[in-house]
Amino acid sequence: MSIAQNLQHIKSTLPKHVTLVAVSKTKPISAILEAYHAGQRVFGENKIQEMVDKYDVLPNNIEWHMIGHVQKNKVKYMASFVSLIHGVDDYKLLEEINKQAKKNERIINCLLQIKIASEDSKFGMTAEEASGIIQSKAFSELKHVKIVGVMGMATFTDDQVQIKKEFTLLKFIFDGLKPLKTFNFQPETISMGMSGDYQLAIASGSTMVRLGSSIFGERNYN
Repeated sequence: MSIAQNLQHIKSTLPKHVTLVAVSKTKPISAILEAYHAGQRVFGENKIQEMVDKYDVLPNNIEWHMIGHVQKNKVKYMASFVSLIHGVDDYKLLEEINKQAKKNERIINCLLQIKIASEDSKFGMTAEEASGIIQSKAFSELKHVKIVGVMGMATFTDDQVQIKKEFTLLKFIFDGLKPLKTFNFQPETISMGMSGDYQLAIASGSTMVRLGSSIFGERNYN
């Protein structure tokens, strides 16, 4: 099936309230344009430099999401255009995003990355750390970032029971944080679920799924 057909098929299965992020990392401009012409406008990259290069040559009404781990010293390269940063896993990174957003006279939307997987290799903060940040005086002074929800990555496993447990945990944490709403904490988004488990994620409360291989085909790392 073509990229356009894959997209059409996936979108026909998604509930209205779920946003589809097409994960275009390592994919050529031609593949992204094929998805764009099929109506897709939200794309996710996991390397800032690659996202900047693509932003420079692709239509300017694309919404770019940074879905990978973010290094503080690279925030400045995407601060002028990024729509949503998924992987905010500590307060110092939030401070840097705020600083660069201010320079660009914008407010950047972010998700707090919560560690729900049992693997040590996954980044993220605990529910307690997230709650502490949101309620801190320091966070209340950040006028150029807005946390709009949470993101989590399940353990890389075929065990559906474990994956469901981790997705359910993220929804539970989101529900616990929700009452803490402030001007710069407006929780609406739960970003969880990828090509292999997005239906399970949606059933567990996801409002945003990050799909790559099921749209573009298997990834080529060469």
